[in-house]
Amino acid sequence: MGKLAGKKVLLLGERDGVAAPAMEESLRNSGADFVFSVTECFV
Repeated sequence: MGKLAGKKVLLLGERDGVAAPAMEESLRNSGADFVFSVTECFV
């Protein structure tokens, strides 16, 4: 377990950068509770 174990996490991904589902997948084993995850286009 890491520093995110038991923490609630909001993921804001960027369309041309790192998408939220990719971040969520990489953090899946951290023990974090993903409350909200979205990928947007910030222009």
